[in-house]
Amino acid sequence: MADERFEDHLRHPRGRGRDVGDGQVGAAGGAACGDLVRFSVAVRAGHVRAAGFEASGCGATTAAASAAVELVDGAAVLDAARVGAPQIAAELGGLSAGKLHAADLASDALHRALGAAVRADGALEPHAGRTLVAMSGGVDSAVAALLCARDGRDVAAVTLELWADPDNDAEASCCSAAAVRAARVVAHGLGLPHFTLDLRREFRAGVVEPWLRDHGAGLTANPCVRCNGHLRLDAMLDFADRIGAETLSTGHYARRTDDGLLRLAADARKDQTYMLAALSRAALARLRFPLGEQRKEEVRALAREAGLSVARKPDSQDLCFLAGTGRAAFLARHGGLDERPGDIVDCDGRVLGRHRGHHGFTVGQRKGLRVPAREPLYVVATDAVANTVTVGPREQLATRTVRVRGLRMHGREPDAVRLRYRSPAVRCRLEGDAVHLAEPFHGAAPGQTAVFLAGDAIVGCATIAP
Repeated sequence: MADERFEDHLRHPRGRGRDVGDGQVGAAGGAACGDLVRFSVAVRAGHVRAAGFEASGCGATTAAASAAVELVDGAAVLDAARVGAPQIAAELGGLSAGKLHAADLASDALHRALGAAVRADGALEPHAGRTLVAMSGGVDSAVAALLCARDGRDVAAVTLELWADPDNDAEASCCSAAAVRAARVVAHGLGLPHFTLDLRREFRAGVVEPWLRDHGAGLTANPCVRCNGHLRLDAMLDFADRIGAETLSTGHYARRTDDGLLRLAADARKDQTYMLAALSRAALARLRFPLGEQRKEEVRALAREAGLSVARKPDSQDLCFLAGTGRAAFLARHGGLDERPGDIVDCDGRVLGRHRGHHGFTVGQRKGLRVPAREPLYVVATDAVANTVTVGPREQLATRTVRVRGLRMHGREPDAVRLRYRSPAVRCRLEGDAVHLAEPFHGAAPGQTAVFLAGDAIVGCATIAP
């Protein structure tokens, strides 16, 4: 029976070459494996109106794409979003280990096309209580989805594909094609429909390119604040509207106040409100944080008890687009910021050594200076025009006044400010664009985000000015 099903799809492929009109396209595979699937999907009134494909490479790829078409053509959008590699393989009567990759490729292409089609044309009726869960392929978002499902809510999941680079491919990151596939497997294991949104073009333009420009200008930007506040979560909230979801739930360690402001998480070690500080109040009104009261060890325990495959998956540590490569190599390849030797000087202008480019340094940095000294030296300032790096002892980093730009407040006066992601909050007073600190802060870096608090509520943010 397995051979008959496979041969039927291979000899009489459903939807091959079909014109789906104004449908959206998703592709998977290519030069690396020699197999390529290009899927087309059109949706209307909550259903897949038409589906088609083109494929090249081995016969299994054609058969798998044909099976995917048969499974989703005419199906309700949420049912189509539950179709993955196992369902495709089953439609073919089962696949050998050597052919399973074809089902993976067909599934990847299908979900890219389906996500794009729903994003462009989806209009499911609003459903009271439905939540869209942002899944990254890691343990936190998986447990967030688990908790939402256990609460009895109507749950759908979405994963964003944000970055692909043939030189490093970022496959260890939370936004790669591999992470999307892993998130889909977990979501389907929980019985949830799962969508893929390809935001690679928007992410490059809205996050990576500003980060590159800031480095060239001698600033220490935080791309995660920009991504969360102006791209990633806004895109998912818009997608939530498309599938009729009231709310968007994420695996961030954060909470909300009774009046809808962002609030510090119960687990201070994992608190992620700094990275979410640029969110608007309108966005926050629809966000839910199932892990806000949880501690990391509790989250991993929940994942183990539920048998989730990501229970022991390590947390990502660096910027998602740097996974698999070094910062210097990335800056050179994508920003043209090659080695540019210059002077390392002290605060009196005396030359102490040489560096390979100001863009490789940030205020407060100690490592990598390679300057002999009797006491530890830190980067006090960088000058992009002169291409100099100024260093000095730690006390020269201290400041009690920080200038900011782009101030966004939520109506409450702050009593404290965080000037780096992992730095403790410092008592402060805000006067115009000046933040007056109650105690010295060491290493306020231009370009970083200043996050303002009133008690444990996030009441605004700004960018530290040079």
